[in-house]
Amino acid sequence: MRMIDRIYVDGEFVAPQGDEHFDLFNPATEEKIGEVRLGNVEDAQAAIAAAKRAFPAMRQTTLTERIAMLHRLRDAVLAHADELTEAMALEYGAAPSFLAFAAPYAAGVFDAAAKTVSSYPFTRQIGNAEVTMEPIGVVAAITPWNSSNGFICSKLAMAIAAGTTIVIKPSEMSAIQTQTLLEALHEARLPRGVLNVVNGYGNTVGAELSRHPDVAKVTFTGSTGTGRAILRAAAETFKRVTLELGGKGPQVMLDDANLDEALPHILAAAFRNSGQACIAGTRLLVPAWRLDEVCARLRQVVSAMKAGPSSDPTSDIGPMVSARQWERVQSYIRLGLDEGATLIAGGAGRPEGLERGWFVKPTVFGNVTNDMRIAREEIFGPVLSVIAYENEDDAVRIANDTEYGLQSYVVGANETEMRRVARRLEAGRVLLNDQAGDYSVPFGGFKHSGIGREFGSFGLDAFLEPRAIVG
Repeated sequence: MRMIDRIYVDGEFVAPQGDEHFDLFNPATEEKIGEVRLGNVEDAQAAIAAAKRAFPAMRQTTLTERIAMLHRLRDAVLAHADELTEAMALEYGAAPSFLAFAAPYAAGVFDAAAKTVSSYPFTRQIGNAEVTMEPIGVVAAITPWNSSNGFICSKLAMAIAAGTTIVIKPSEMSAIQTQTLLEALHEARLPRGVLNVVNGYGNTVGAELSRHPDVAKVTFTGSTGTGRAILRAAAETFKRVTLELGGKGPQVMLDDANLDEALPHILAAAFRNSGQACIAGTRLLVPAWRLDEVCARLRQVVSAMKAGPSSDPTSDIGPMVSARQWERVQSYIRLGLDEGATLIAGGAGRPEGLERGWFVKPTVFGNVTNDMRIAREEIFGPVLSVIAYENEDDAVRIANDTEYGLQSYVVGANETEMRRVARRLEAGRVLLNDQAGDYSVPFGGFKHSGIGREFGSFGLDAFLEPRAIVG
């Protein structure tokens, strides 16, 4: 049983003033594995005060000093990659493929930030004005549970690169992962107060970070509903905000797609991180004349996919993070049947042979229309809806007929045609055949999928304010 009874404030692990506890579970077994003592409003205020004290010195650091900090953070994560992976397997239960990706990604964002900042034009001459990009001030970051270490590290990396200080509220459901990561990051020897982390609920710690007048910016990754609440609270003190919110990504499969080559891309996008991903491509748009062929292949391939624990190297799908999330996904599977969709693979209940654990059968629905709730609402589980289209204009119309616009996909054989369709899609990112960009490519959403961008120079811009000296 793991007891997490410390938060990280002003460079030290300290006991929180809050005395509320939250139970931690292994989602693969449903067993309680620990507790975390949560911080409260006073803890958030103490963390903000520490970050405020540290900011004047941090904003004066040189580029060389900040790059050195980023490299130390990278090295600290790499040195503890095994422990980070073990904590994620225990507390989150990710499939082996995502586990293998997580720690290298968390380390890689520090390296990418160092490369970005090394060539970033902090001073620019525009006419008779000298324009300098100034650190924005104390940053608050609120991160989710579905890739806890990756989100913490990516937001911290941009803060360090910009010369700001940061207070992070991670998900209380990821406390073991957070503690393991913090013990690693502590070894990077950042100046006191530059990094502060407070475990706590969103309606207490998160709300205080969103409204506190000494916080200059909030960066949030999570649900669209919570993003709205943060935006309202931040408006009172004119905070800058970056919001990376929900998604209902379309995958547009073109006429010329070779299914042998396309299906691995389609399923990787649909079931990435066991479907617990805002970037998941959960609507598959296929030419009507190929619908039966595609559904038959999906039935064959998805029925052979395996849900199981992280310890099983043959597992394709891990458990849902909690009993509540499991029931949410089950409710959408039942809803799909009620709405008249055809079950192609999967369905309600646990996979055969798994009596415990919050496991979901990888599920595919056919005969879905874009007005069904399973096609419009973010399920956040391994559920794929197949929708037929008549021609390219119809495919683009269906793809863009959503309140979201985070990440879309085009699958095909002809690059020219794929790029033509991609340029018509309303999304912050469009992946061709699921080919991801590097860490310098901007990430963020159109419409209700968020405000602003992360990563690379676009992400760095969001942590800086331009100042013009004219004359």
